[in-house]
Amino acid sequence: MSSYDLTGRRALVTGGARGLGAGIAEALTKAGAAVVIGDVLEEAGKDTARALRDAGADAEFVALDVTDDDNWAAAIQQTVDSIGGLDILVNNAGVEITSLIVDLDPADVRKMLDVNVLGNSLGLKHGFRAMRPGGAAGAGGAVVNIASVAATIAFPGISLYSATKSAIDRLTRVAAAESGKLGYGVRVNSIYPGLTPTTMGNQLAADCAEIGLFPSPQAAAEAVVGLTPQGRLGQVDDMADAVVFLASDAAKYITGAGLPVDGGMGM
Repeated sequence: MSSYDLTGRRALVTGGARGLGAGIAEALTKAGAAVVIGDVLEEAGKDTARALRDAGADAEFVALDVTDDDNWAAAIQQTVDSIGGLDILVNNAGVEITSLIVDLDPADVRKMLDVNVLGNSLGLKHGFRAMRPGGAAGAGGAVVNIASVAATIAFPGISLYSATKSAIDRLTRVAAAESGKLGYGVRVNSIYPGLTPTTMGNQLAADCAEIGLFPSPQAAAEAVVGLTPQGRLGQVDDMADAVVFLASDAAKYITGAGLPVDGGMGM
């Protein structure tokens, strides 16, 4: 059996309704896992879960606002009840609001902190509670947090987004240390995706042009490609394959790590 075979594993993917999250959910199901998609986008999330089921996967949807503590508790319990456990948690939900530092809006800053930092923190909290011995699932497992190449480079227009993704790096490492020290049996890692032409990635390019950093969205994307040794933007499957790896037994002795999936941009 391949080390990447996730048959029998149960996963929750936050922000899984569309974009990178939907791609991660699909990749996990193709590796054999049952998947619950958690998202505030209920119709899109239900459609994505339905499409996965139509393709033969075991997939469900649960409404999840990652900034709400009680909502997390309920979503984890619904996940365990609907697919029989929880072995993999992918903290993917996130927001990016482009701005020059001189134009930062406190409301935008709070939103990014709430979704990207608080959301990941609550995911770790409730994921640990479920997967540790005595929890609702109780068999250990793996958490994969989605950071960003923005945590490793200085790119104009994304200061607060970069700060929140840097925070995810630290959360990942401390969580891995706590899990090991306390015997939870949960590995915690993160990936640093490069710019990917999803809805969020395309909007970032458009926003960078709008605030005057580049003459056009295409020029913004070309600037990123120019900084990337592999000479192209990332694709969803590049990121999703890395998540499957970190969730699998092929990574059984890896925890507290941040894996760049950025074509070399952040090296």
